[in-house]
Amino acid sequence: MYVKPLNTIDGRTLMEAELKPLDFVVDSLLATGLHILAGSPKVGKSWLALWLAVTVAKGEPVWGMATKRGTTLYLCLEDSTLRIQNRLDEITDDVPDNAHFCTEAFILGEGLEQQLEAFLTEHPDTVLVIIDTLQMIRDARRDMTYANDYRDLTSLKRIADAHGIALLLIHHLRKEYAEDVFSRISGTTAISGAVDTSLTLVEQERGSGEATLYCIGRDIEYCELELARNADNVWELTSDSRTLPKGGRLILLLSALMKDRAEFIGTPTELAALIDPAGMNQISPRKIPGEVLKSLSALRESGIEATVRRSNGRRLIELRRADSVDEPEVGNSVPIDPAALTAEDVP
Repeated sequence: MYVKPLNTIDGRTLMEAELKPLDFVVDSLLATGLHILAGSPKVGKSWLALWLAVTVAKGEPVWGMATKRGTTLYLCLEDSTLRIQNRLDEITDDVPDNAHFCTEAFILGEGLEQQLEAFLTEHPDTVLVIIDTLQMIRDARRDMTYANDYRDLTSLKRIADAHGIALLLIHHLRKEYAEDVFSRISGTTAISGAVDTSLTLVEQERGSGEATLYCIGRDIEYCELELARNADNVWELTSDSRTLPKGGRLILLLSALMKDRAEFIGTPTELAALIDPAGMNQISPRKIPGEVLKSLSALRESGIEATVRRSNGRRLIELRRADSVDEPEVGNSVPIDPAALTAEDVP
């Protein structure tokens, strides 16, 4: 039996080859490839997807990030044309003719791939395809096993890669809480493994209109984007972790805590309960001491003096506003040597 040999490339040739640079549809967020946007029901995923489809079609920035203008296709398979029209009326006064919408499509393995190929052939300038939702294009008769999840998503990734587009799947989160928000994406780990970028939209509090978009991927820097939904149902950026000072989110949370108090003395668990009571920021008490020690200079620049020590066998964190710093009462306490922190103390 003839077996085709492996097509290899040696290291020197690979390193000297002039390869095409990575192409982004939304700069530093969505490159060409397969991506997933997951969130709880009614959190506002579809509003975000619709806005993305129109904004990219116009070539306008997305939260200050440049976009690659081109044709977009939004498969809004849980909506009617009337609902899409009404929503478009809310988010924009100008819908370009290179933004396309469709409320019906075949499922994977039964014609969807051919429908997408036909559209992309007819519109070779397409840069973004959004499918809302992933579940609507899957065969409900099949078990959602790892193998099936991987097969379905790799078939979509092949299309995205072949045509050089960003293909974004809208999906759901599990109801069960997980410390790692990406572990809450519904389905097996094959879904997260097959996509190039995972985005999860988590509302701070149900109905608050404020959410965090957690972003992780092969081609982007991990980031957390703080969003707020305005009166026109457009998600606006309020904070980007990539532009935060050293120490990032923890610095902001501690600064907010110390704004109205002169000092805090307590355990990491007590501190986490104050700065992240609902657990939405995924602040781990075990990692707080190490993060504080790494951020002493940044905290000082924010007007906060911090100390990590042990007292009567307990790990304590002391925070004092710089304008109220006095010599602490040492008592029966032993300062913590950063070099002596355990693996659990340091992220």
